[in-house]
Amino acid sequence: MIGFIIFLAIVLAIVFWAVGIYNRLVSFRNRFKNSFAQIDVQLKRRYDLIPNLVETAKGYMKHERETLEAVIAARNQAVSANAKVGGNATDAAAVQQMAASEGALSASLGKLFALSEAYPDLKANQNMMQLTEELTGTENKIGFSRQAYNDSVMEYNTAIEQFPGSIFANMFAFKPAELLQATEAPEERKAVKVTF
Repeated sequence: MIGFIIFLAIVLAIVFWAVGIYNRLVSFRNRFKNSFAQIDVQLKRRYDLIPNLVETAKGYMKHERETLEAVIAARNQAVSANAKVGGNATDAAAVQQMAASEGALSASLGKLFALSEAYPDLKANQNMMQLTEELTGTENKIGFSRQAYNDSVMEYNTAIEQFPGSIFANMFAFKPAELLQATEAPEERKAVKVTF
């Protein structure tokens, strides 16, 4: 009887240990998914601000139609890439495409802001100033959200790669998540040149 109780205690300890590892993996996965959702919220805010910014600039920058159209095209491409990810950060190709689209959007916005420096009336426009300030704040929030997401992904990926978590990750199909990294496009790494 004592041998059966000891055997039962060992089995229960192993079960609780396994459940603990599984729950820890689920917790890490949910944490990185939540972090990705926070990025998504900020990106949607950014996407909503851009058309207002372009409309405000249109009246002043009549000769910069190509730049304004490039911003809108980059925005639409970023919205499409974000939709393809659909909150699934384990789809490496979709996450990389989203990161590249976001980089292209940032580059086109940088060009827009650099060009707006040549239009003093546009710089002084209250709507433009407010939109620029909101967009700058949103860009900062996106940066912080990306950092939090990458930290969560690193923690999750480490948990599914380390023993004994790797056994449970393989058994229950926990897939590695993709980090958001800077893209390799040279124009995204260059500082925007502003001349007065």
